[in-house]
Amino acid sequence: MIGERYATGSHFTGVFQRVADGWIGSVEELPGANTQGSTLEEARENLKEAIRLVLKANRELARRESPGRDVVRESISVSL
Repeated sequence: MIGERYATGSHFTGVFQRVADGWIGSVEELPGANTQGSTLEEARENLKEAIRLVLKANRELARRESPGRDVVRESISVSL
């Protein structure tokens, strides 16, 4: 939903690799969150946006599959 916030304080592991055209980045814990950038800083910022988009898309897909079902949605905090 627009304006809906995701868990605050979430931390992910960004993995960045230098390539001929700049940098590529991915997230160890979140398959599908990938990006690139001309500089490492640009790749970092782009990866943050990729994380937001993947989480939003996953949430929307899950909600499309649950209409009419008896479900409970709640915030869960996990410490590693």
